Amino acid sequence: MGGKRRFPKQIPTTVPEEKVTLLADESSQKKWKNWWVRTITTFMMIGTFFLILASGHIWVIMMVIAISTVVYNEVLQIAQAPAKDSNFRWFKTMSWYFLVTTTYFLYGESIIYYFQQIVLVDRVLLPFATHHRFISFVLYVIGFVFFVGNLKKGQYKQQIRQFGWMHMALLLVVFQSHFIVNNILEGLIWFFIPTSLVICNDIFAYICGFFWGKTPLISVSPKKTVEGFVGGWICTMIFGLLWSTLLMRFDYMICPVKDLSMSAWSQVDCSPVNPVFTLVPWKLPDMWVALFKTLTHKEVTKIWIAPIQLHSLVMACFASLIAPFGGFFASGVKRAFNVKDFGNSIPGHGGATDRMDCQFLMGFFASIYYQSFIKTYNLNVGTILASIISNLSLPDQLELLERILTYFVNQGILDPTVLQKCGASALTESARQILESGISSSSL
Repeated sequence: MGGKRRFPKQIPTTVPEEKVTLLADESSQKKWKNWWVRTITTFMMIGTFFLILASGHIWVIMMVIAISTVVYNEVLQIAQAPAKDSNFRWFKTMSWYFLVTTTYFLYGESIIYYFQQIVLVDRVLLPFATHHRFISFVLYVIGFVFFVGNLKKGQYKQQIRQFGWMHMALLLVVFQSHFIVNNILEGLIWFFIPTSLVICNDIFAYICGFFWGKTPLISVSPKKTVEGFVGGWICTMIFGLLWSTLLMRFDYMICPVKDLSMSAWSQVDCSPVNPVFTLVPWKLPDMWVALFKTLTHKEVTKIWIAPIQLHSLVMACFASLIAPFGGFFASGVKRAFNVKDFGNSIPGHGGATDRMDCQFLMGFFASIYYQSFIKTYNLNVGTILASIISNLSLPDQLELLERILTYFVNQGILDPTVLQKCGASALTESARQILESGISSSSL
């Protein structure tokens, strides 16, 4: 009773952080072994990437969809342990259902926009195109009702947390990958340059950090160094200028997609070419003219530059200075769940998410930048066809058809008998009833 009172031993509330060894300070054996593993797998991935790129647009799109699906699954897996422990019913099925629903909505929007001239004239596809958003909404509501119906007492917080995590994965992975597919459909160069810039920056940031990295850059990713960050930026700027100069010479890279079956071996023509790929003279500032004259003893007053070369410098800056924060965010997620990598599918690199974390943000930026500053908006058959089907009644559409046929007859392109063959006598019985009911109602 009168002895010394004992208090319970205090348990530390924080776990001491693991000491991080920078790449430049690691042992030579470990450092070079990791170097060779990463180098070999990197060249294998680059080789596969070029093969798919040459195979055609449809294969590149399928690659993006496959990668986004794998990344979505990896992101869900690291947060799915609580769901398994709590025996959440239908969570895995529900997560895949929302993935399919989101994919249907996003890629359906792209197909309808880029292939209007095909979709809107097909009898089967037309209802799906005109009611696409409503169908997508109904599919989402079905999943939402199913989720609410499976809420279990005592597990509300965990289930809501999983539901929110699933939507975050859909937003950061599937939603952004949709914009990458849009880049492909606008022309492979708008997919290839941003992707290449991120890969280049990743490689040279690693090399510069490997040899000279001494100053830690950010605490959430302790092996990243200032030297690697700055070195990667400089090298990526140079690479972007040279790479865009080379790629702009190939029609296969710069032409918007017209036929998904075309490949690098197809005959491709995209006249008129977007002016962004045309060389134009740029007058040099007087100070630069004087500097060139002093160094080369020649007077150079202007240089020829295509706007794409300047745009590539902007993209290179984003790929080097902003896109890496997608990787830092992924590092923060891994630390939050106490995992080293999102997976182990790529030796020396971790999972697909560990390699694609910057690509999604970069692809999103490239799409917004292209739509804002580069894309030329010209009328095409798909745009006009969509406007006619959506805004003109059936009688007006038939009148438009008659006037177009009359124009071709007057120009000597079509035989005059086409007006008789495609006139009122060619109407189906259902169309004639629609027209007669429309006329009778208007007369009232």
